[in-house]
Amino acid sequence: MPERPETVAILCGGRGTRLQERTHAIPKALVEIGGIPIVRHVIGIYAAQGFRRFLLLTGYRGEMIAEFAAAERWPGGVQVDCLPTGDETPTGGRVARAAASLGAGTFALTYADGVADVDLGAQQAFHRSHDAVATITLVRPHSQWGVAELGEGARIRGFVEKPRMERWVNGGFMFLEPRSLEYLAPGSVLEREPFGRMAADGVLCGFRHEGFWDCMDTYKDAILLNDLWETGESPWSIGEIQAAGRS
Repeated sequence: MPERPETVAILCGGRGTRLQERTHAIPKALVEIGGIPIVRHVIGIYAAQGFRRFLLLTGYRGEMIAEFAAAERWPGGVQVDCLPTGDETPTGGRVARAAASLGAGTFALTYADGVADVDLGAQQAFHRSHDAVATITLVRPHSQWGVAELGEGARIRGFVEKPRMERWVNGGFMFLEPRSLEYLAPGSVLEREPFGRMAADGVLCGFRHEGFWDCMDTYKDAILLNDLWETGESPWSIGEIQAAGRS
């Protein structure tokens, strides 16, 4: 197994405004799947694949995330620290503020609200082999709606229930080099100008993931992920995370 990056930074500063039913009193990172905060699931995905140091970049109600991290019983060798990065700081600004804590080499970066069965070792190897400044996981989520198949004129031939999208989107699991920090500023939205400039410079790569991926963006997403967990059909739940939820 290739040596893992020193740090996995997790963006935990969001308010979760589209999850008002769950986030009126807690930060989005602490919304639960199967009684376990989603950020715990995210850490579990990485920990099961050999990552050991985690840095939670907190914002809204960050003190609650810090209390959770301090009280949680982490598996052996796993270290979880919190870094307050401001309530209103955008994603790129949070990473910029964490620059001194990310280590001197490659670091991993993700969001606190997405789960997947992505092979992080394969993505890391892909990142290194392409000499990229940043590599992001690309996914093709399923449409939220059924799609009409049109024939000649106005005739509808049939319907396809929630097909997979043809275009690729950012799945949120990322590897970055220290050079990526040169693209960031305190007010940067990571997904806009920084990634746009990296793409224009030819140093941003995409690792295509065809397996399971979902993001807890809305209340409907939270219900879906909890249903998957309760039925035992949660592809992202690996090892000790799954055992903890069923104990």
